[in-house]
Amino acid sequence: MAAVTMRLPQARGPLGVSAPRGAEKHLVAPGDTITTDTGYMRGHGTYVEDEKLIASVAGVVERVNKLVCVRALKARYNGEVGDIVVGRITEVQQKRWKVETNSRLDSVLLLSSINLPGGELRRRSAEDELAMRDYLQEGDLISAEVQSIFSDGAVSLHTRSLKYGKLAQGVLVQVSPSLVKRQKTHFHDLPCGASVILGNNGFIWIYPTPEQKDEEAGGFTTNLEPVPLSDREVISRLRNCIVALVTHKMMLFDTSILYCYEASLPHQIKDILKPEVTEEIILEARQRLLDLEG
Repeated sequence: MAAVTMRLPQARGPLGVSAPRGAEKHLVAPGDTITTDTGYMRGHGTYVEDEKLIASVAGVVERVNKLVCVRALKARYNGEVGDIVVGRITEVQQKRWKVETNSRLDSVLLLSSINLPGGELRRRSAEDELAMRDYLQEGDLISAEVQSIFSDGAVSLHTRSLKYGKLAQGVLVQVSPSLVKRQKTHFHDLPCGASVILGNNGFIWIYPTPEQKDEEAGGFTTNLEPVPLSDREVISRLRNCIVALVTHKMMLFDTSILYCYEASLPHQIKDILKPEVTEEIILEARQRLLDLEG
């Protein structure tokens, strides 16, 4: 029989390292007064009543010059043009695919918004429409870029670059979109031997770093060769590190994930999610991030 770890409930103390200087969070609940100063502009998540700026959602107050908004702690993904997303195909329709991207409505990937296999640039024909399931079918995972936003808030995607397309072998981790830090690139080849796609929609894809990129694939050929045990261990460790960072509400970007991974190396993969081990790892990663900022 496999051993079972039992633990008694106990109060968890606060982590010893404080937030970076000037980064203390101003948390509000719905109905809380943010400010009575009339010089501020009202942003998302706020409303004005009796000359007071009041929060309409629970979250973190953010100020940009005179604009005040509240970023919800838990929210569905609101697409912005240029965002990188990871999504799952839910339905094949006429000249389009429906994609689950953690937003209120299913996103849309049009047949005209993909690179055909072989990189051909031509008008889509009836034969292409009939072959749509050969490219992408229900359950397939893809990486894509937000092309536009429809009037109802639904997101239109495209995969016209060879870095986007069908995802092969790896692990999907779903987190809150508010924890994914916006960066110039969301594709990272980490020095530990694995790569991550940090989707702005909170879907994170961890996969073995490919030895060579197939330029002729058009984004639809997937490598289904068995993944070596060493790569699977790295992917599993990265997955548990991301879960640990999310548990402590730390922002996810390449440096924070790498520091957390390096801090976890003295521990076994299965132990990373034990509360006392998680706190030790997060403490070390957070201290290194503070040193980097200082």
